[in-house]
Amino acid sequence: MANDVLVIAGMHRSGTSLITHWLHDCGLQVGENLVGAGTGNVEGHFEDEGFFQLHQQILVDKGAHPDGLGPPETMTPTRQEQAQMHALITARNASFQQWGWKEPRTCLFLDTYSALLPEAKYLVLLRDYQEVVHSLLKRDFSLLDNKYRGKSWPHRTAWKYFYRAMRLEQHRRKHRDRYLKAWLAYNQMILKTLRALPEDRYLVVSYQSMQSECAEVFSFLSSHWPFKLQYKQFSSVYRKELISRKADVAPAAVSPELLDQAQQLDASLQSYLQRSRQRLAELAILR
Repeated sequence: MANDVLVIAGMHRSGTSLITHWLHDCGLQVGENLVGAGTGNVEGHFEDEGFFQLHQQILVDKGAHPDGLGPPETMTPTRQEQAQMHALITARNASFQQWGWKEPRTCLFLDTYSALLPEAKYLVLLRDYQEVVHSLLKRDFSLLDNKYRGKSWPHRTAWKYFYRAMRLEQHRRKHRDRYLKAWLAYNQMILKTLRALPEDRYLVVSYQSMQSECAEVFSFLSSHWPFKLQYKQFSSVYRKELISRKADVAPAAVSPELLDQAQQLDASLQSYLQRSRQRLAELAILR
């Protein structure tokens, strides 16, 4: 009997940790050793350590930063790396009849995973490029903020009233284009994969509507798809205070060419999101 595998795919800061936390609580095996909590994900990342470490190593071997936010132009893993990916999948299949994983860098290697897992299902999380860039900037700057909060009173005061605003603007100008390029790279690969997959093997969900659509998504996974899960309220993992609000992060400092690419790519992805919403609505009518 073939294993039931769910690939949870999405750019960093697109809600993949949150929805994977929920699916974990619903009974989906998402890894025995999970990456712990950290800045920006105080509830935990819910990432399988095996996939996390392998993806980081592949990026390092290609001369890229392991965070995946400056992906290399050529992202095809070597034969040895593909063998390691295959070994991970074989080990999970041997241990679990149904399982899945979430690790944002997975998006960069979807071509390889599509070949290694020809029957896998894909749950894709989309988030507006402005919100993703804003969230990444906010997360990274908070590390510097926290560093100064731990210093003596004179240093804290100087930081708060004289230096913080200037450093924040410098941080934004330095990283906006880089993070937007990363959003493009991840979502271009997602779009390429969606175009190649049969419609019955993917479901696209919006970051903004996860809370309102969780019951429909659960029904889709457990009735239209074969995953055996036990329903848990999404509110049990959803914490509104941790959700970044939409912010305008597309001023003139950002490359107009990159913005144009992001808007075109977003429009293409929205068509897949709308079709998935129609399928959820059709399923709700049939229930």
